[in-house]
Amino acid sequence: MSRPPEAPPDLAPADREGSLEAPTRHALAWRDAEFYDVEALERELERVYDICHGCRRCFSLCNAFPTLFDAVDASAGGEVAGIEKKVYWQVVDHCYLCDMCFMTKCPYVPPHPWNVDFPHLMLRAKAVRARTHGLSFRERALAATDSVGRIAGIPVVAELVNAVNRTAAGRVLLEKTLGVARSAPLPTFHARTARQRLAQLGTVGEPAAARAAQSAAQPAPQSAAPARGRVALFTTCYGNRNDPALAEDLVAVFRHNGIEVTLVGAERCCGMPRLELGDLEAVAKLKEHNIPQLIAAVEAGYDLVAPIPSCVLMFKQELPLMYPEDAQVRAVAGRFYDPFEYLMARHQAGLLRTDFKAPLGKVSYHVPCHLRVQNLGLKTRDVLRLVPGTTVEAIERCSGHNGTYGVKREFRAASMRIGRPVVQRVESAAADHYSSDCPMAGEQIASGLAEGRLPEHPLRLLRIAYGL
Repeated sequence: MSRPPEAPPDLAPADREGSLEAPTRHALAWRDAEFYDVEALERELERVYDICHGCRRCFSLCNAFPTLFDAVDASAGGEVAGIEKKVYWQVVDHCYLCDMCFMTKCPYVPPHPWNVDFPHLMLRAKAVRARTHGLSFRERALAATDSVGRIAGIPVVAELVNAVNRTAAGRVLLEKTLGVARSAPLPTFHARTARQRLAQLGTVGEPAAARAAQSAAQPAPQSAAPARGRVALFTTCYGNRNDPALAEDLVAVFRHNGIEVTLVGAERCCGMPRLELGDLEAVAKLKEHNIPQLIAAVEAGYDLVAPIPSCVLMFKQELPLMYPEDAQVRAVAGRFYDPFEYLMARHQAGLLRTDFKAPLGKVSYHVPCHLRVQNLGLKTRDVLRLVPGTTVEAIERCSGHNGTYGVKREFRAASMRIGRPVVQRVESAAADHYSSDCPMAGEQIASGLAEGRLPEHPLRLLRIAYGL
């Protein structure tokens, strides 16, 4: 593993102020033995924390940086060297890998000589802890989206789980057993999944021999993506078990625009919940299942879409950084699209229908962090603005949900503080609709609103506009 250089003492003033070059993201050397060296990790934590302490540009992003800065300010010498090592790990606990510090704030990211990649350093620390101490029962349970979804989605069981989760006694029990804050929003489980509801679409992901026969009979279109207008839908754990209407809305909008939609042959969790815990071996196992299914769709001439920004990010960025040498991972990344990224590309090619039937009025639109770091621009906003009689106010701030961070008892108050500016913007907008590409962020916003209004996903809003 290449070791980031120590901060040189003789940098020119321009170098100390930050690099003006485009950021470079180095691959994650998670398979190297040195990656898991605790002493080397703590030296690097001290080096980067010292740089962050001297800069403090990220103080308002999340609770990781205030935790560090408050500890430094309270120390005798006012320097990172004077804080206890336990603070190092408290900072790690407050990082939920949104990547916003790397993407929008830090002036010392590569190719700057100081080579600061704060999210990857936090991920390394989480991976070291996961390998050294293992994961707690709570962490394993909250990240086991596939298995929990299968059990909680059994008919009758789903109804029971949902009913218990709506009671005060049930929430107290959940808080005591799993440390899930009783005020945090919880997902609803559906016995009839999105894949079951959309079974008539068929699947793509057959064994190689079957794919070859199919390709010989029906050659894949050679037009550039996304002009080919064929997509395989990765429904995601949340979209499949907790919000199946999300996939139905996507399919309705895409088919209305003449886009052929099929389902990925067989899917498991994208791996993002495990990545956030540093459980990289589990991420690797999920990758070994999903990538063959996705590459089968690519080889059959399909582009790939998923309705959850974190899942799209996993395949477009996180797995390529874990497996830079894997040609199939790179091929999947190159054909994976956010739904509104795909629709806007179709519009720019003159292929998006604009036969809208209903205006949306004023829309308060929250842009999730995991969509912002994809550097796509505000494609969701731009598509919704095509609807006559519609204005869209974009809110580019963190909602505070951040995977499981916002539901854990010890972090719930911090998550609400982080998301409060978003809630205030939604409240003050008094819009006809409020929305987020991340349904979990939408629920987080709803939990902070005084009037209890429910969010509507942008795909649902677009479907309403089309009158579908």
